[in-house]
Amino acid sequence: MTDQVRIVEVGPRDGLQNEKIPVSVEARVAFIENLVKAGLRRIEVGSFVSPKAIPQMVNSDQVLRAVDHHPGYEFHVLVPNEKGYEAAKAAGAKVVAVFASASEGFSKANINCSVAESISRFTPVIERAKADGIKVRGYVSCVLGCPYDGEVKPSAVAAVAKKLWDQGCYEVSLGDTIGVGTPMKARQLLRAVAADVPIKKLGLHFHDTYGQALANLYAGLEEGARVIDSAAGGLGGCPYAPGATGNVATEDVVYMLEGMGIKTGVDMQKLVAATNEISNLLGKPPVSRVTSAINASRSK
Repeated sequence: MTDQVRIVEVGPRDGLQNEKIPVSVEARVAFIENLVKAGLRRIEVGSFVSPKAIPQMVNSDQVLRAVDHHPGYEFHVLVPNEKGYEAAKAAGAKVVAVFASASEGFSKANINCSVAESISRFTPVIERAKADGIKVRGYVSCVLGCPYDGEVKPSAVAAVAKKLWDQGCYEVSLGDTIGVGTPMKARQLLRAVAADVPIKKLGLHFHDTYGQALANLYAGLEEGARVIDSAAGGLGGCPYAPGATGNVATEDVVYMLEGMGIKTGVDMQKLVAATNEISNLLGKPPVSRVTSAINASRSK
């Protein structure tokens, strides 16, 4: 457990994409800059998808250009197809992410195609990115359950993850999109996928719908996983996953890791400040238990 754990902050993209209140380019840039100041070095900043599908991510090119001036930091953007890739490349993207579902029902609801068809869509994206020297991260959705199909077999997740890995993704993030997983199921999943993809190249992207995310992350760390996706303040949700709540909160993850003796390089006070600022803008309190506790202690 003394190995370094890499945190991928997904609040500015996965966190904001489901918010009803649109967040301006200026506010998104300010949010990202605050996260950088807090010491988060890998941040997902936008998505090059249709504005009609995800209006909250409009002008992601402007956001990327505005923040991509920190040497040694990674700013990730999501791309659904070659058109999105071309726009991301034009904006200077150095890391792009592609996504597929482990369940047919979610794939059809999310991107209106089968799992196999989704893989055929991002195959040329990965090939072009490799030729252009741009890193590609892979996402697999619904790895522990689907809002349309119910239970998802680990073998189905492993098959999709293997395709992403074999095609050239440097890392594959496993998303419990609706947050139904429990530690034993998370452990079984990782063991199945790790047969095809090195465990340290697997990211844990767990939503906290049932309050199990930290427990699931701990189980993943025991299995050898060393990459965690999280969102400041517990922001998040998915337009195509009814009832799913936000991602596990970055503050809660940092508190757990630091308490285990794992250094994250994150300044908690600056992270809480970043969370409070975006939460005030959105007009709702942060979901993070750590931020709520720190805010409460300050108000005494």
